[in-house]
Amino acid sequence: MPEPIERFEVSLDDSVLEDLRSRLARTRFADQIEGTAWEYGMPIDYLRALVAYWRDTYDWRAQEARLNQLEHFRTRIDGQSIHFVHARSAHADAFPLLIMHGWPGSVVEFLDVIPRLTDPEAHGGQVTDAFHVVAPSLPGYGFSEATRARGWDVPRIARAFIGLMSRLGYPRYGAQGGDWGAQIATRIGALDPEHCAAIHLNMPIASRPDEPGSLSGEEKGDLAAMAQFQREESGYALEQGTKPQTLGLALNDTPAGLLAWIVEKFRAWSDCDGHPENSFSRDAMITNVMLYWVTQTIPSSLRLYWEHMHGESSRVPAYVAVPTGVARYPKEMLRYPRSWVERHYNVTHWAVMPRGGHFAAMEQPTLFVEDLRNFFRTVQA
Repeated sequence: MPEPIERFEVSLDDSVLEDLRSRLARTRFADQIEGTAWEYGMPIDYLRALVAYWRDTYDWRAQEARLNQLEHFRTRIDGQSIHFVHARSAHADAFPLLIMHGWPGSVVEFLDVIPRLTDPEAHGGQVTDAFHVVAPSLPGYGFSEATRARGWDVPRIARAFIGLMSRLGYPRYGAQGGDWGAQIATRIGALDPEHCAAIHLNMPIASRPDEPGSLSGEEKGDLAAMAQFQREESGYALEQGTKPQTLGLALNDTPAGLLAWIVEKFRAWSDCDGHPENSFSRDAMITNVMLYWVTQTIPSSLRLYWEHMHGESSRVPAYVAVPTGVARYPKEMLRYPRSWVERHYNVTHWAVMPRGGHFAAMEQPTLFVEDLRNFFRTVQA
C-alpha cells in the first residue's frame, strides 16, 4: 500500500517559546576586538540587537499564522517523513513546479513567491503563467524529520522528490532550486527526464575544463570572486562536511549561536551592501532560524554536507539533457562561465539578473518569479 499523505499544521506549544525566551535572556555574549566588524564574523553589537528583538518583539504566532495560510503535508518516502507545502493554483491546468531550498534556508524562502506563482493574474502575470507549487523541506530540515540513517545524500533526496511528485499525481513537472536545491534539481533532470520537463537553477554546478578557453573580463572577475570565497567564506562547509555532529551539538543548544551562524551567511551571500537587513527583514531571518530551532534539525541539516563529501553526490553529472534555465544573480557565490555550465546542461535560457544573491526567491521575489515565468513559457509552448 502507498504511504498516506497527511495534512500538517505548524503549531508550537507555549512551552517551546517559553524555553526559547529563557535561553535568549541568558545568552552569554563573547567579547570582540575593538574596531572590528564583520571580518571576524558576527559583530557582537548586532547580535545583541537581534537577540533582544527575537526575545522581546518578534511574534512567532503571527509568523505561524502566515505559514498556515499555505497547505502543509507530510508523507513517508524511503523510510523518511518528509514535509512539503502543496499550493495548488485555482487554474486546474497550471504547470506543476517542484521548488527546493538549500542550507541554511527553508521553505520560508518561498513565502513571497508562492502566491505570485499560483495566482499570476494578481501579480502582473497571465493565466498561462500559473503553477501548482510543491515546496518540500529537505530530509533532515525543518518540519521534515531528522535523518537517522546514513546515506541521505543529494541523489537519494532527488529520488525521494521524484517519488513525491509521482505520489501527488504529476506526470509532467518542472524543478527549480538554488544551493542544495540546485544540485537536487540537477539530479532530478538527469534521473527523471521522462517526467521532469525542465529545470531552472540559480546556482548551476560545473567543473573546470582541461582547456578553459578564452574568458571575458567579467568571467575572469567571477572566477576571482569564487577563489576569494573559497579562501575566506568556505570554512563552514569543511566543518559541516567533516564534523557535523560536534558543530550540531553546539548550535542545537544555543539559539543565539544558531542565529549568528545563519545570519552571517545571509549577509555574506546576499546583495545587501554590507548589512543583511538591506535585503531581509529581521522577522524573515528569525523565522527561518526558528524552523531549525524548534524542530532541532540543525544537526541533521549539517549531515548533508558529510554525506556529500563522503558519497557519490560530490561528482557532477556528466550531462543533463532536459531544457535548463539559469538565472545568474550578481552576488551568487558560485558563478561559473557559461561555456563551463553548458558542458553539463542543455542550457536554453540564460538570464543575467540586475541584482540579488544566493537566497534569490527571498531577496528578489519579483525578479525571481519573472524569470521563472519567462523560462517555463518556452518549455510549455
